[in-house]
Amino acid sequence: MRPFGRRSEGGNLLPVPIGADLDSTAINISAGDLALSDSAELARLRMLVLERIDPVVAGELPPAALRQQLDALVHELASRERMEISARDQARIAEEIARDMVGYGPLEPLLADDTINDIMVNGPDHVFVEVRGKLVRTNVRFRSSAQVSAIAQKIAATVGRRVDESSPLCDARLLDGSRVNIVFPPLALDGPCISIRKFAKKRFDLPSLANNGSMSPAVQRILEIAARCRLNIVVSGGTGSGKTTMLNAMSRLIDHGERVVTIEDAAELQLQQPHVVRLETRHANLEGRGEITARDLVRNALRMRPDRIIVGEVRGPEAFDMLQAMNTGHDGSFCTVHANTSRDALTRIENMVMMGQSTLPSRAIRTQIAAAVDLIVQIERMRDGQRRVSQVSEICGLEGDVITMNDIFTFQYEGENADGRLRGTWVSPGMRPTFVERLTYFGMLDPWMRALQEA
Repeated sequence: MRPFGRRSEGGNLLPVPIGADLDSTAINISAGDLALSDSAELARLRMLVLERIDPVVAGELPPAALRQQLDALVHELASRERMEISARDQARIAEEIARDMVGYGPLEPLLADDTINDIMVNGPDHVFVEVRGKLVRTNVRFRSSAQVSAIAQKIAATVGRRVDESSPLCDARLLDGSRVNIVFPPLALDGPCISIRKFAKKRFDLPSLANNGSMSPAVQRILEIAARCRLNIVVSGGTGSGKTTMLNAMSRLIDHGERVVTIEDAAELQLQQPHVVRLETRHANLEGRGEITARDLVRNALRMRPDRIIVGEVRGPEAFDMLQAMNTGHDGSFCTVHANTSRDALTRIENMVMMGQSTLPSRAIRTQIAAAVDLIVQIERMRDGQRRVSQVSEICGLEGDVITMNDIFTFQYEGENADGRLRGTWVSPGMRPTFVERLTYFGMLDPWMRALQEA
């Protein structure tokens, strides 16, 4: 086993005995950085270990070899200094240091847990996670706000961004695709805040969503037909309601012969098709230049000969360009918006269009919306933590200045089971949709009506 050491002038790693005096100050730690539960012996042992680590050498070691050498180093120092520290505590110190050096410190076990969807760090002593739709406080602790800051800066640095007091807001992405938002003091009053939306490793399709209770088999069939018939679909819902999961599930029904262009702020979509072009927005640099917005990407996508355009989240003036795309031969396009109901989703789209086209009259915008959007799928995270499709609505047209809609499916609450899980059914009036011609063209009118009758 090669102990930690320094580089020779030729670049080779030179072994340095454990007892040698090292003057390396590349890694410093103060007493204020130690956990309050640490004894003086544990604090002293941790500092002794850090004093004897060359970070350059350690950074070149594989994680398994790094942990092995840290275990040996901790044990050697504890024995030499005659410290009364248990083997369990020695292993914990070695693990903490290894996570700090090659990972994200106390966040590592949370990132490795596939049952956790979101991680929220509200300062060093308040770490929450979302498990099965419920927020739970964990026993994870950081040594101090300084450790939270260091990990936040490490995350930002991986995507070439900076976060500090002069630039206190940052959006980033982990190597596995998880989305990260960071807020630093003075905006965050209780210390740096980190919010992580974990990248879903399990890939859902519509049948699996129906099996776990997110929709009924009839709703599943309707959404499958809608995706195959190239209807323009808006997925609407609140934060963390499962909009991206639904978008991923419906995208699996896109024909493999189609060219798809996706546009996102942070890449989360997991399309299975072979011909997919993934575009991602870019924030301005430190000089305030170089920003590429979602609107820029939507406009550019129109020049890329797409069959479908998928916008991960419409949140600004790009709504106008998205409607234009849906109205100019790019049928079968999808997007998501934040809204509480299907009707609210239309209002949100109208307001976002007005951000960039303030001179357009409301009626002209609503005409565009009514012509472009065929279906709105409303998703809700309900109080039992389950994410469900609460409404599937079609856009019928414009009557006067009002966009008319029909509910194809609505979730009706019926009660609660003994385990706290909500009971309900998806009901449908069974009416023929306004896009009958499109369904007939694809030979899907009869399957559509049968699915409504089965509800």
